Amino acid sequence: MISNALTIDLEYWHSPELIRGFAPEKRDDLIVEMTTPILKILDRFGVSATFFVLGEVAEKYPDLVEEVYSRGHEIASHAYSHRTLHELGRDRFKDEMCRSVRLLRKITREPPIGFRAPSFSIDNSTRWAFDVLRRYRFKYDSSIFPVKTLLYGVPDAPLTIYKPSAENVSENDPNGTVIEFPMTVFEYTRRIPIAGGFYLRTLPFSVLKKMIGRVNEERPAVIYIHPWEIYPLMPRLKLSLSSRFITYHGIKSTREKLEGLLEHFRFAPAREVLGL
Repeated sequence: MISNALTIDLEYWHSPELIRGFAPEKRDDLIVEMTTPILKILDRFGVSATFFVLGEVAEKYPDLVEEVYSRGHEIASHAYSHRTLHELGRDRFKDEMCRSVRLLRKITREPPIGFRAPSFSIDNSTRWAFDVLRRYRFKYDSSIFPVKTLLYGVPDAPLTIYKPSAENVSENDPNGTVIEFPMTVFEYTRRIPIAGGFYLRTLPFSVLKKMIGRVNEERPAVIYIHPWEIYPLMPRLKLSLSSRFITYHGIKSTREKLEGLLEHFRFAPAREVLGL
């Protein structure tokens, strides 16, 4: 049976773009309360995962990151502030990555080799990110979503694992040094995102299971969730109708779907699936 990558974006409930500007200044992070149930589920199923850790979380909650690492999970980088690469620009991104690598290395005593951009914000306009990743000796990235959405996406990117060209992130460069593990989409008459987050919460489990099974006939899948997505007491904010739907829809079903996936498929950290 093929191994798929299970990834957790270890960030605050108030980190996502659609929430960030609406969260109150005085708030509870709830990061420990939200992460603990995931760790218990993974322990119960005997599954190790990759945790893409936000630098702000590593700085404020190093004991939590150390606990995740001590349980056998991979610690990878999710940058520092959860600002998109479009917001940061190259120089500020370099600063964030320096800070992220330093924080994570201090906790785990080894440099991270995997990266995921906040809000999947690597595309051709931010392809300079791969130069920065090479500078800090990252071996793989898992940021490119090969379908166009309202917030992100590279619709013509490969569906399979590849090495992005420095000139065009949609093209494979056999001599490239950073491996791309793109987010999983199911392709039939069009590309349908199924990798996690809103898509995992929205799709019926029977459909999700069938699509991942079909993907596994050709390649490993990469699944992602956020700690706040399995926490029933996640704070609810007054957002626009569309933002509220994208953020909160299906949260009550996430835990059950995650457990179903762990029961029916084999999962491992991204670095293990990639053989790194």
